[in-house]
Amino acid sequence: MIELHSWPTPNGLKVAIFLEEAGLEHRVFPVNIGKGEQFDPAFLAVSPNNRIPAIVDRAPADDGEPIGMFESGAILQYLADKTGRFLSRDLRTRKETLEWLFWQVGGLGPMAGQNGHFNVFAPEKIPYAIDRYVNETARLYGVLDRRLEGRDYIAGDYSIADMACYPWIVPHENHKMVLGDFPHLKAWFDRVAARPAVIKVYEGKAETYRQPETPMSAEERAILFGKRP
Repeated sequence: MIELHSWPTPNGLKVAIFLEEAGLEHRVFPVNIGKGEQFDPAFLAVSPNNRIPAIVDRAPADDGEPIGMFESGAILQYLADKTGRFLSRDLRTRKETLEWLFWQVGGLGPMAGQNGHFNVFAPEKIPYAIDRYVNETARLYGVLDRRLEGRDYIAGDYSIADMACYPWIVPHENHKMVLGDFPHLKAWFDRVAARPAVIKVYEGKAETYRQPETPMSAEERAILFGKRP
C-alpha cells in the first residue's frame, strides 16, 4: 500500500499518474495547500520542505519499517525501481530517462511554475518577469519539441520522463504557449492525454488550471507564497 499525500498540482499529479499506470494499490490523502495543510507537523515529518507530493510506502522491498519520501522526481524513480516498470534496466535507455526526468525537475517545472505565477497569481503584473519566464518556457518547449521529433515518447517507451513532463504542459494556456507552435510536442501531448490512466487522474481537475475569477486573498497568498513553517 502506497499513501500519496498530495494536491492536484503538476507535481502531485505526475505521481498520481504513475500509481494509476502501474496499478499500485494506493490511498490518496489530500493536502490542501491553499489552507496551509502542508505545514501540519504530521506532513512535515514526511516532507520537511513543506511541499507536495509525499508518499509513505507501507510495504517496502526490504520488508522493514514504512518508508516516507518527498520530492516528486525521487518518488517517481523510487516507484519505478520498486515495480520494475516505466524505467528501463538497459543502461543507455535508463540514462536518457533519468536525464529527462531531471530536466523536468530542474528546468521545465521551475520555469513554467514562475511563468504561471507571474502571469496568473502575482498581484502586480511585472513585464520583465513575465517576459523572462514566458521566453524561457518557450525555449524549453522547443527543446522538448526537438527531442520528440521522430519519437512517440521522450526516452523510447512510455516512462517516468513522460509522466513527469506531461502535467507541466497541461497548463500551457496559462504559460502563454500555443501547442500548435510545437508540432512534435503537441502530438506527444495528445498521445499521453489519451492514455486511460491519465484520463482517470485528470477527471474533475479542469478547475485546477483555470485562471481565478477573483483575486487571491492576502491570507491565501501568504500561505501559498510567503508563509514560513
